[in-house]
Amino acid sequence: MYFTKKISDDPQSIHIALKGLSHTNKIVLVSIFSGFAAIFQAAGGFMPGIGYFISPLATAPIIFCSILSKRLGFLSYLITNFMLLISQPSELIVFPFTTGLLGLGIGIAFLMYKKRLAVMASGFAALTLGILAVLYGFKFPLLGPAASTSINGLIIISICLFSAFYSWIWVEISVACFKRIRAVTAS
Repeated sequence: MYFTKKISDDPQSIHIALKGLSHTNKIVLVSIFSGFAAIFQAAGGFMPGIGYFISPLATAPIIFCSILSKRLGFLSYLITNFMLLISQPSELIVFPFTTGLLGLGIGIAFLMYKKRLAVMASGFAALTLGILAVLYGFKFPLLGPAASTSINGLIIISICLFSAFYSWIWVEISVACFKRIRAVTAS
């Protein structure tokens, strides 16, 4: 079955290849990718319309930094949050609980698990818990008027289905990008 297939060793190979970088180089990479994540996430506020299609890309830099190491992935997550606090505070409720948390969940799962389903489940769990925490814990209308902040079973099921689909998309995008990175680093 497709979901139980083993993912290639590309994430681990990239992790091992980048492990040899100096501490300074790793910090510079994390800073650059955190800047990209903050720019992508803030795009929705700076460029309404097209920016909302750019903001989901904030997940990719967090996944990449998490491939470097769990600690650097978390550091990138924190730095991006601080950059958003300064540049676009309105995105500070969205990024830490959705886009950023999904990136951390998938990135760390790539290092821990070999099966596609396990990586997808990690991203699904992170995104679902993040959305539910914002929607029902903080009572913030993250999904707009479509979902009220009072607990509703249909909304929870919809969030779960969306999170599973969105996590699957990001796992597939990541696997394709890892193959490209591996091909470039191999030559």
